[in-house]
Amino acid sequence: MKHFIDISDFTIKKLDLITQKAKQIKKNPKKFSNKCKNKTLGMIFEKESTRTRVSFTVGFQKLGGNVLELNSESIGFNKRESAQDILKTLTQFIDLLVIRNNDHKLIKKLSTLNSLPIINGLSDFSHPCQILSDMLTINENIGNIKNKQITWIGDYNNVLRSLIELQILYKFKLNVVLPKEIIKKNQSKIINKNNKNFMITNIIKEGVQYADCIMTDAWVSMGEKSTKKKYFKNYQVNTEVMKIASKEAIFMHCLPAHRDEEVSSELLESKRSVVWQQAKNRMFVQQAIVLDLI
Repeated sequence: MKHFIDISDFTIKKLDLITQKAKQIKKNPKKFSNKCKNKTLGMIFEKESTRTRVSFTVGFQKLGGNVLELNSESIGFNKRESAQDILKTLTQFIDLLVIRNNDHKLIKKLSTLNSLPIINGLSDFSHPCQILSDMLTINENIGNIKNKQITWIGDYNNVLRSLIELQILYKFKLNVVLPKEIIKKNQSKIINKNNKNFMITNIIKEGVQYADCIMTDAWVSMGEKSTKKKYFKNYQVNTEVMKIASKEAIFMHCLPAHRDEEVSSELLESKRSVVWQQAKNRMFVQQAIVLDLI
């Protein structure tokens, strides 16, 4: 049974097939309008969600299927009843399940049961749906990611971990700009001396120079209680930072954005920003993921 849990679970060939399918759906959605007829997608959200919730719901409906959102509190997910037993019950009614939570190990564990296909809608460790749709957005705007330099400015979080997994596969140049305090805390996890196309620095100019795409995210992840925001005060991505990058460089943010914190409002609304296209592409990529799993 197939699942979609982490980017590192896949080959380049498989990820390319998914993104190619996403392009086909985007170009001719009517062709796929009945592909999930009489199918039901279940979704369990233990974390707040806008883009993941809406893109999966609308995307699956456009494929002709039904969507059932299950409130984790209402069904007592892993509380009133074990997650394993709930999963076995759900298999009697639904065809796929999206889980968005703070427990990546639980998502992995449930996938090993092979009761029904599971999609990681975001966990404390990774965000594979986001990064695969980001790759589609990059390919559409500036060409094949394999030949590009991507610069990340922000925290060491779930989105960055999925981005690093993508870089290991596609071997594009990835510069990661983090405050020195964040580097020190996570150094053993992120530094790979054998990866010649990966660089980590705390100096923005060094990391941004020649970049084709600059990506960022919130300084403090949703639901995270942390005082680390003080380390990021000089790490805002704005028009001055974009001037250091390549002339045609694009700006990306997985959203939600905290305007005038990690990104200036001016840049977010500028022509160099592709964040709304990035958000829309979530639907097409996730539709392709669904079709690969059923």
